Amino acid sequence: MSLFESQSEDRQSGEQGRCLQANNREFNTLFEYPNNTIKTSKYNVFNFLPLNLFEQFQRLANAYFLILLFLQLIPQISSLAWYTTVIPLMVVLSITAVKDAIDDLKRHQNDNQVNNRSVLVLMNGRMKEDKWMNIQVGDIVKVENNQPVTADMLLLSSSEPYSLAYIETAELDGETNLKVKQAISVTSDMEDNLKLLSAFDGEVRCESPNNKLDKFTGTLTYKGKNYILDHDKLLLRGCIIRNTDWCYGLVIYTGPDTKLMQNCGKSTFKRTHIDHLMNVLVVWIFLFLGSMCFILAIGHGIWENKKGYYFQNFLPWKEYVSSSVVSAILIFWSYFIILNTMVPISLYVSVEIIRLGNSYYINWDRKMFYAPKNTAAQARTTTLNEELGQVKYVFSDKTGTLTQNIMVFKKCSINGTFYGDIYDKNGQRLEVSEKTEKVDFSYNKLADPKFSFYDQTLVEAVKTGDGWVHLFFLSLSLCHTVMSEEKVEGKLVYQAQSPDEGALVTAARNFGFVFRSRTSETIMVVEMGETKVYQLLAILDFNNVRKRMSVIVRTPEGRVMLFCKGADTILCQRLHPSCRSLGDVTMEHLDDFAIEGLRTLMVAYRELDNAFFQAWSKKHSEACLSLENRENKISNVCEEIEKDLMLLGATAIEDKLQDGVPETIITLNKAKIKMWVLTGDKQETAVNIAYACNIFEDEMDEMFIVEGKDDETIRQELRSARAKMKPESLLESDPVNTYLTTKPKMPFKIPEEVPNGNYGLVINGYSLVGNKELQLCSLLPRNFFLRSNPLLGNFKTLFLFHESPYSPSLQVPLLDRHLA
Repeated sequence: MSLFESQSEDRQSGEQGRCLQANNREFNTLFEYPNNTIKTSKYNVFNFLPLNLFEQFQRLANAYFLILLFLQLIPQISSLAWYTTVIPLMVVLSITAVKDAIDDLKRHQNDNQVNNRSVLVLMNGRMKEDKWMNIQVGDIVKVENNQPVTADMLLLSSSEPYSLAYIETAELDGETNLKVKQAISVTSDMEDNLKLLSAFDGEVRCESPNNKLDKFTGTLTYKGKNYILDHDKLLLRGCIIRNTDWCYGLVIYTGPDTKLMQNCGKSTFKRTHIDHLMNVLVVWIFLFLGSMCFILAIGHGIWENKKGYYFQNFLPWKEYVSSSVVSAILIFWSYFIILNTMVPISLYVSVEIIRLGNSYYINWDRKMFYAPKNTAAQARTTTLNEELGQVKYVFSDKTGTLTQNIMVFKKCSINGTFYGDIYDKNGQRLEVSEKTEKVDFSYNKLADPKFSFYDQTLVEAVKTGDGWVHLFFLSLSLCHTVMSEEKVEGKLVYQAQSPDEGALVTAARNFGFVFRSRTSETIMVVEMGETKVYQLLAILDFNNVRKRMSVIVRTPEGRVMLFCKGADTILCQRLHPSCRSLGDVTMEHLDDFAIEGLRTLMVAYRELDNAFFQAWSKKHSEACLSLENRENKISNVCEEIEKDLMLLGATAIEDKLQDGVPETIITLNKAKIKMWVLTGDKQETAVNIAYACNIFEDEMDEMFIVEGKDDETIRQELRSARAKMKPESLLESDPVNTYLTTKPKMPFKIPEEVPNGNYGLVINGYSLVGNKELQLCSLLPRNFFLRSNPLLGNFKTLFLFHESPYSPSLQVPLLDRHLA
């Protein structure tokens, strides 16, 4: 069934998806997809005045003076001229409006600059230069090296071999390492042939627009065949093309539908704690003013009733005053007008001026100037600056935030043998220094000269042909998604999406198992000088749920092999029973690696029966082509084959701390700011890094570890920790105990408490999964966290690590978005 025939059916069934056809604007316009214009500004010429005034009158002082103005227009109670209120109110509103207009004007200028960028689009068989905002769904555009991607688009072809494209995603996820995308083979053959590209009429069915940067599900129908589409073939708006001369893409999502804009959210009016405080103060001043006016009005009524009534010949009442009560009511509002100066409208102007000045101080701060990139601090808003001084909690990821995200292969365990340490003649372990002799890799012409290793025994094992060592490094050279460039003969450059993978493939390269190149169907490896080509049968991708990656290849000898690497907590559950004793030894080595703060992975393999693989491959293909619950179906199919694995060993990688991290955290501690860190490492690694960063200190009174797997155990662990921090918390009168006992439906605000000492907390991933409240708390802001689980409000430091196989909710990008 063609896309044209399915259009009406989709609408009738209410299916939430996207249908489009390449090079067919007439058809794609039927779905009324938005154009590629983006809008981040809040105001326009028509809504600026009403919207800005509405926002400003949310400040109670402004609302008060507006009411006062209306009262002054009533001649019976007005004791002052109306312009005495209008002029100061207009000055205050104008100053704030001008500041808001300038901020929004900058947004308009940025929007116009982006919307009017030029891009090459394929029209009528020729490349035509057009503006970004005119691009529509279904267009084919050309993006050149170092240019930003115009819209979310399907990669069709590129200048690189096998239609690879290298992109930088710093604007999307903050990561500076290049990621690799690859077009499907059916479109990569078109290359830059405009005739073939113009004739391309592929039909795409995919998911509706969403904000998930790492997920995309769809199918391409071309010449009667269906092809799987996933996020590895999608170029997102906000990415920049690197090391790729040109690439062509089919536009899938435009403008507000792109994943970048889906993550931006709607621009809202932000009010600081100072704004809230001033509103509260104004309410109290207003109540005091009201009480004063009421007392004065009562006094006036009493005087008029007892004395003023008899003085009407000298002080006659107005014709609208019929009694002393009416006179008192009117005089109440007169005093309300006369005493208006009690409400400090000028305070708002003073605060706005202070904010503006403070933003310039931030911009001029020399200590915040980053010399390597000649970049100064920039206050992008004048509204929220004072909030910086009120931060109580800092949430942080570990990798790439506290660490450099530069991975170095340090140690490994192969078939129960530990490699990586060096010893003297007396068997004493030596520390590595600049004078330590490095392993000589001159025997390997393709070795990376920058790679350093110090244990000679591992090289000797490779040279003597140790089968387990060879199989271990063969696994590292095959089980990855790294792409290889060789622009100069013998000089390989690896482009890895993950620095861990780059470090492991580089290690295998130096020890004689050189990953040379790959296509969508083959992987070429130079094994100890001999070139071999492996047929790539399947890649089972790594994700936060699986915590492992596998490849299935056919060796030159015709054997079908599965190689797998992943977290030890995952792979240990999938090992063959015969590996139990080897697994115990390897786990001891992994614990040693973790104590040193090294990142660890376990490596295993399995030889597959050809008939079994063929049956599994059919199931895998069906799951990959499914548009509904594709990820779950693929995961279930992978579970069938990733079992009864034979253990090869484990790797240990070092990721050094960034310069100045310990000093920065000490400064935060001095400011009484509490630190939360999320990491996927083993518990021992997490604790070691915490001490190295000064998140944990040797002088701490105690460190608590939460590792229960059910709600009651976790609650008891937390209450026990709190009892040690504050012994008085055991009393029944303690508000937290009252909360836990009564479990009220209304949110509970935890009183500010100061623990009796310094404490740290480590929460195990299993506990985060086992306790729904903790699971939410790890991802939500502090106020929700304290309402959900009041036992954790007073820790100086919380160090979360999640090595659980069942924790899909613990995704660092989600945490980062909450903090942004």
